[in-house]
Amino acid sequence: RQPAGFNGVVGVKPSHGAVSRFGVIAMASSTDVVGVLAGNTDDARLAMRVLAGKDTKDGVTIDGVYGETAAAGNSTIRKVAVIRDFMSQDVDPEVRQTTRNCVEALKSAGHTVEEIDLPWLKYSLAVYYIVGSAEVASNLALYDGIRYGLRSEKAKTLQDLYGSDRDQGFMPENKRRILMGNFVLSSGYYDAYYQKAQKVRTLIINDFTQAFGKYDALIGPVSPTPAFKLGEKTSDPIKMYLEDILSVPASIAGLPALSVPAGTSKAGLPIGVQVIGPHKSDEKLLALAQEIERGVKSKTEDR
Repeated sequence: RQPAGFNGVVGVKPSHGAVSRFGVIAMASSTDVVGVLAGNTDDARLAMRVLAGKDTKDGVTIDGVYGETAAAGNSTIRKVAVIRDFMSQDVDPEVRQTTRNCVEALKSAGHTVEEIDLPWLKYSLAVYYIVGSAEVASNLALYDGIRYGLRSEKAKTLQDLYGSDRDQGFMPENKRRILMGNFVLSSGYYDAYYQKAQKVRTLIINDFTQAFGKYDALIGPVSPTPAFKLGEKTSDPIKMYLEDILSVPASIAGLPALSVPAGTSKAGLPIGVQVIGPHKSDEKLLALAQEIERGVKSKTEDR
């Protein structure tokens, strides 16, 4: 969703389990999904209907998420909520205004749009990087240069082989997350970090569940800022991580979410709007994204 928002295209993160991950290198197993980048919602829908479905080689896959049957079973979205925390002063003013413009367009189209507080979402980024790093450390442990991964030519002993393979085979960000993951899983820190993060994750999921008891979908920005320059934040990992703050809540809850182009900044940079729905509401979200897409196109043509 974030690269889609930065590039003015549609980005789809399906419900967890909607698309098989067989053959995909695992990073963070509980959040990993296979989605698409597409030029428009019609193309995104076509691609997802081809990709989605039950796979006997992936035990977590589910059926009936995409396709004509799923679309027919989904009633039109009527009640939408803007996530208030996603519209704070920390978010770029142009990004907030673009989201407001979409909200007004949805209201004009007959949707009920209100604001909602999801108090546990502010912890999403911390939870994501604790749980995600732990899963990265576990999943990438098998890349030892013997069974998988780069084999170093410099190693003289088995210990050298492990160290050299992983040193040469992983980039700095890979190493950073492996180190963080091993730390939060280590004796003495497991309860303080990893277990606590999983408990907060449950509270975040409960926030979403309660929200979807009242609303059909949630809406907000994809990223706090328009696209930044290449390499601008790579020297400061914390700044880079903060760019994920609006996209990770749906990921750690396993919910479907889409980024749809909604406008441009004064500098001409694309700005995306994100819509989030309950598990298996993917087709319904695509229909809402299509409404936003048509509204943006109509407004552009009016100019």
